[in-house]
Amino acid sequence: MRCVKAILWKQLKDTIKNKTILIQFLMFPMMTIIMENAVKIENMPEHFFAVLFAGMYIGMAPLTAMAAIIAEEKEKNTLRVLLMSNVKPIEYLFGVGIYVWSICLLGSIVIAWAGGYKGIEVVRFVVIMAIGILVSLLMGAAIGVASKNQMTATSVMMPVMMIFSFIPMLSMFNDTIKKVGRLAYTQQINNLLGSVNKLQIQTETVVVIGITILVTAVLFTVVYNKNGIE
Repeated sequence: MRCVKAILWKQLKDTIKNKTILIQFLMFPMMTIIMENAVKIENMPEHFFAVLFAGMYIGMAPLTAMAAIIAEEKEKNTLRVLLMSNVKPIEYLFGVGIYVWSICLLGSIVIAWAGGYKGIEVVRFVVIMAIGILVSLLMGAAIGVASKNQMTATSVMMPVMMIFSFIPMLSMFNDTIKKVGRLAYTQQINNLLGSVNKLQIQTETVVVIGITILVTAVLFTVVYNKNGIE
């Protein structure tokens, strides 16, 4: 636990210095606050911007942050120094994962607050987002471990991030995308967030999210066994 705590503290200081990663955590919560308070359109669905930006936040922030942190530390040999200092790979990944997950959960709370959710709705909202964030973390970790440097990680994570973060938004305006988007975990998470007031969990939602977690976990395991994290 001492190693995990040290990594958490190290990542916090690094994020404050790294504006590229910091903005990933702040962008959508800030946009939710602004849009929920500044834009009022007749017949606009309740919590519209909170649900919209929450889905995009899940598909973008944890995935890009996790991949970028691992790839950057591999490229700069910081990771090798940590491993030579008796930090185990699992301790490093666990520490970084907890850090990114926690920061994203704070962002989720801000989005829920900006969206006007109250009481049990906030709890449901944050729990649903926590599940989506976990899936994105696994994807980001797999990309980071498989990449030799930041450029490689960026080239891989950008199309993945674009697909999963924008599907929930595009599906609101296009029926074809909505039909295809049902296979994306971010779309299913978005559907759950849209029904927080009267939460109804469909079998399709459980299957899609479950299969995504399984496939992502297997992919991460294969990549980790093949490349390690050095």
